[in-house]
Amino acid sequence: MAQTAVGPVSDFYTLPVGIRTVAVTESQFLINGKPFYFRGVNKHEDSDIRGKGFDWPLLVKDFNLLRWLGANAFRTSHYPYAEEVLQLCDRYGIVVIDESPGVGIALVESFSNVSLQHHLEVMEEMIRRDKNHPAVVMWSVANEPASFLKPAGYYFKTLIAHTKALDPSRPMTFVTNTNYEADLGGCRPRMRGWLPSLVICVNSYYSWYHDYGHMEVIQLQLATQFENWYKAYQKLMIQSKYGADAIEGFHEAFSPGSWSVLFVQQALLSSTITS
Repeated sequence: MAQTAVGPVSDFYTLPVGIRTVAVTESQFLINGKPFYFRGVNKHEDSDIRGKGFDWPLLVKDFNLLRWLGANAFRTSHYPYAEEVLQLCDRYGIVVIDESPGVGIALVESFSNVSLQHHLEVMEEMIRRDKNHPAVVMWSVANEPASFLKPAGYYFKTLIAHTKALDPSRPMTFVTNTNYEADLGGCRPRMRGWLPSLVICVNSYYSWYHDYGHMEVIQLQLATQFENWYKAYQKLMIQSKYGADAIEGFHEAFSPGSWSVLFVQQALLSSTITS
């Protein structure tokens, strides 16, 4: 039992609060009025030796790796992480794209009214818990949904508007791997001027799931992809993911389906676009 200004309470915790501003333009992400460039990763609360879930030693190891990489941000792919993770981000100055567990939205049935209602509740719970963390600069409502399906238009317009009403101070996104012409989510042509604070995050897999091994086409395909997205919607874009996975210790270069470390390294180097 603790004595507070409002009387005795049996359960309480303190929450440090930071003050900063976040805004987006058609070409820049601004923190405290200054341009911020995301250099980061997609994390997971997982490890081969400890399993799934929050773990302090693993978290400290991951943050040391982030500092070693020179990273300044990560996305909580594909679910909200433990509060301790965000507390450490606040202290270290690591910027977070906070993502809901909206992954696997791949079937028409996934866009039902029941699913939508649950998704709205999930966003309410996540924002209520994480809104006071200054490290969180953007909400991600979903990862790689089938936004080309007809029900996606109403589903995501409702979801994004609801999320914006819950927190008008932060930009938001859903991370897409859908072709820009087929997308019916938050960035369809009739919504071109709608919700300026919506950021387009794109996951790309050129030379991975198709054109395997042809890394000479990656830069052209990526540049064309982003030019088309920007021309269509005039919104800020982030390359939120490139490629898939590698098998640690496997170094064979171009064996079909190898997922080798060398192939990943060369693909990532090839994906760098210089202006």
